[in-house]
Amino acid sequence: MRFIRCETIVARRKKTRSKTKGASFKLRAMKKRPKAIRGPSLIGVLKVFGLVCIFVAAGALFYFTEKYVESVKPVEIGPLKLVNVPEWVSEQLKSRIVAAAGGETFRLDEDGAHIVAENLASVAWLDGVNVQITYDGICVEGKWRRPLALVKSGLNKFYVDAGMVALDFVPVPKLPIVGIKGVSVTRMPAIGEVLEREDLAAAVEILASLDRMDRKVVPDKPLLGEIDNIDVSNFNGRENPRLPHIVLYAKDNTQIIWGAEVGAWSQHLEAKDEEKLAKLYNYYIKQGSLLDGVKYINLRDPQDRIPQPIDKY
Repeated sequence: MRFIRCETIVARRKKTRSKTKGASFKLRAMKKRPKAIRGPSLIGVLKVFGLVCIFVAAGALFYFTEKYVESVKPVEIGPLKLVNVPEWVSEQLKSRIVAAAGGETFRLDEDGAHIVAENLASVAWLDGVNVQITYDGICVEGKWRRPLALVKSGLNKFYVDAGMVALDFVPVPKLPIVGIKGVSVTRMPAIGEVLEREDLAAAVEILASLDRMDRKVVPDKPLLGEIDNIDVSNFNGRENPRLPHIVLYAKDNTQIIWGAEVGAWSQHLEAKDEEKLAKLYNYYIKQGSLLDGVKYINLRDPQDRIPQPIDKY
């Protein structure tokens, strides 16, 4: 009986030990298992999303606030400025250009510049208008058309420049404007219109030649200043082929017989156009004036040698 009890005790002990070992094995197994990697929690994601929304809203608020400030910023007003204006342009002509532009002051922005450019586009006195915005005004620059002759049509009168462009009449006392007679004008041309008349073109071409000679030879006392008008009534001999086709008249009514139109001298056995110019300016320089000298100056007769006044300068 005692022996049996011992076995029983031993058996129980063994059984107990086996249970302990099993428990220990399970515990060790649980300790060695790696921890699972957890992703971001929902609360964290919502916090980040909230911060992003705040930054986006702040940026949008700043952008639209800046645009609003720019839109409500008052636009400055500045004067209209005519730059690089020729000396011969009169104050009355300047005032007419300013009035045509739309006034003396404008908004200093693109809208103001656009209004000025659009208004001056149809003004015949200026060609190639350039409008620029500066910090203190709107500057207007362009090529000024310089009138050479004055044409009268009934009660109306208009200028013509070297390009045969009709310009409205405005006093320009610093320029020697020569009248043109004998042109049959059936209507008043539109201002800015390019006129196409042979007799008018012939007169303008002679005046343009005199104007160039004045600038080269006698810039301080232009010969054109003593010419009253140029008569093309007998242009191309339409009234009387035996009489001079074109005649200029000085302010004391002295006749300056030019003859045929420029380029047609050989057809009528006249002096070359260069010879006519040389003869006229030699006389002008020698006498000092076209006035109170002779009854007429004949430029038609050819000569072998006429000294060129430009050779002396």
